[in-house]
Amino acid sequence: MADNLKKALKKAKRKQVLKITGITLITIVIFIPLFFKVGDYFAAKNASKLHDALDLQHALTQPNVQIDSQLKAQNAIFGGNIVTNRSKNINGYLVEWSTLTSRYDWLFTHIDTNELIPGSYWSDSQFYQYDKQTKTKSATFYHPLIKEYYAIPNELEAVAEMDNYVAEVAISFDRPYTFAEIESKIPDNLNIVWLYMISEITDESQGPSGLEIYGFAPSSSPEDEYKMFLKDLEAYAEKGYDDAIHAFLKANQEKDFKDVEILGMMLTGQAKNFKALENQGFIRASSVGATAEMVPYIQPDK
Repeated sequence: MADNLKKALKKAKRKQVLKITGITLITIVIFIPLFFKVGDYFAAKNASKLHDALDLQHALTQPNVQIDSQLKAQNAIFGGNIVTNRSKNINGYLVEWSTLTSRYDWLFTHIDTNELIPGSYWSDSQFYQYDKQTKTKSATFYHPLIKEYYAIPNELEAVAEMDNYVAEVAISFDRPYTFAEIESKIPDNLNIVWLYMISEITDESQGPSGLEIYGFAPSSSPEDEYKMFLKDLEAYAEKGYDDAIHAFLKANQEKDFKDVEILGMMLTGQAKNFKALENQGFIRASSVGATAEMVPYIQPDK
């Protein structure tokens, strides 16, 4: 009797083990593909979100920087990287700019802000900012309503002496102007490639604050591009960025572009053509950025 009971218990135990093993195998077979499918879904969703965030960041905060390609790298179920290859168009000459490697996973996205923020060079005699990877000098804007800066450069004379070069120059105004007021002051042989619209008013007397500036490329239709700029600002403001954006939207959202004031602009052209802007009263600061030596087989745009 006892032996029969032991046999019955062993048999029941084996059945239970087989049942649990079967359920476990079936669960694994179902769960693993589902796990990968869910993982791919959330990773792809955040990859797309990161793409959009990078496009928005560049449209608003990267003067005269264009995205040449934006590709996934080390893509996996748990996330991956997006590599953004960038350049500057200097009057028809493309100049290398830093490459960004931004991250995404199931839950978060992270833009490569380290490379977006320029490096700074200090010495006893000079200060300038530069792109960290290419070591190319960055053009810097200066808010007309900030009275005291660590330095206010005027580099127009120097760039105008660069024979056979193309250059970009950030022009900061002595006060805010409308586009119509300032467009007529810019020589036709220079390109207006970016309009400086917004930045925080902070203490810049001891050095650059590192706060972002905001603007847009006017292209062939500044009015239409301004409408897109407002939409981009609203999208950016939803993330909780920068009081200056909220103040700008409150003051200007209902205005036509012709009535909106501009703080500065990025210009590109042949270096010699910047001479016409020397000693112009509306210019508070002029900061040279990327330059390129001209060659016979690439014609400048102007």
